[in-house]
Amino acid sequence: MAASDQNPSSATPASATASGRNLYLPAEELRARLVEEINRAGRHGTPLSCLIVTIGNLDELSREHGPELSEQTFAYAARALADQVRDFDRIGQPQEGELLLILPGADGPRGEIVARRALERLRTIKVEADGTRRPLRISVGLAAWAEEQDVEELLEQARAAARRGNGNEAPSSLASASPPVLGRPHRPA
Repeated sequence: MAASDQNPSSATPASATASGRNLYLPAEELRARLVEEINRAGRHGTPLSCLIVTIGNLDELSREHGPELSEQTFAYAARALADQVRDFDRIGQPQEGELLLILPGADGPRGEIVARRALERLRTIKVEADGTRRPLRISVGLAAWAEEQDVEELLEQARAAARRGNGNEAPSSLASASPPVLGRPHRPA
C-alpha cells in the first residue's frame, strides 16, 4: 500500500504544518473556531467562506486494504491542503470522512479560487494498492457565509454543495452553494 503524489511536501504530521503550527483541528476546536470567525465576520462586516472536502472512495479503500490506508490517505490529503491555505485559515475534520477549510476574509469568488486550487492539488494524489494506482474521488463544496447564518446552516450549505458535486460521477468536482460571480477581477486569496 502506498500513496504517490506528483507534488510531494514535507513529512510533517497531518496535525502540523512545516512551521509547526497546529492546522489540523479536531472537531470541537474546529467548531469553536468557526463560531469565532462567524462572530468576527458579523461584527466587522467581513466575508467568510468555508469548503467541505470529501474523498468518495475512502470507504472502498478501507474495505479492500484495511483502515490504515484510508486513514493515511485522509491525513495525507489534509497535509496537502495545508500547503494551499494561508496561515490564519484552518483545516479540520468536522465529521468522519470530511475536511473543513475555514477561510476568513474570503468572499464567494475568492473562496472559489481556493477551492479550485485545492481541487487541483488533490487531483495529483494517487493511491497505490495491490499494484494498481487509483485517483482519489474528490468533491469540494463551497459556501460563503451570509449575515444571520449560524454554524450549522453554513456547514449544511457546504455539505449540500459537496453532495451536488458527488452526483456528477466525475473523479473530482467542485460545487458552490451559490453561483460564481463572473467578470469580476480577483486577487489571489
